[in-house]
Amino acid sequence: MATKIDKEACREAYNLVRDDATEVNWVTFKYNGSTIVPGDQGVDYETFKRKCTDDVRLFGFVRFTTGDAMSKRVKFALITWIGEDVSGLQRAKTGTDKTLVKEVVQNSLSLNTADFYFPFHLIKRSSLGFCFFCFPSSPIFF
Repeated sequence: MATKIDKEACREAYNLVRDDATEVNWVTFKYNGSTIVPGDQGVDYETFKRKCTDDVRLFGFVRFTTGDAMSKRVKFALITWIGEDVSGLQRAKTGTDKTLVKEVVQNSLSLNTADFYFPFHLIKRSSLGFCFFCFPSSPIFF
């Protein structure tokens, strides 16, 4: 069965993270059968990390702040999480399903995506502790 996405509900959750007036710093997009729907949301990154268990696959949209005392910038990241115990077929489907999530993330605002959106994959679960992510060309640490 082809995967679908609840675009309106996912867009609302996405916009909560983007909105400076809310305290929401992350949201997950999870599978409900063959439909991707908004999952949990929160303020604390540690809580987000606990959602990334070995038996799940999910997408997370996370707000983080970079820079120094003179110049702080808010950035956003779309994280694809595939736990170690997820089957090979589900792993493969997650890669193609990511395009559905990216449609919601990219089309909800008419901004240059280079300014606010970074697609990447988590390398290992242990890397969540120090946030090692891999872009298509190079790793980034924060």
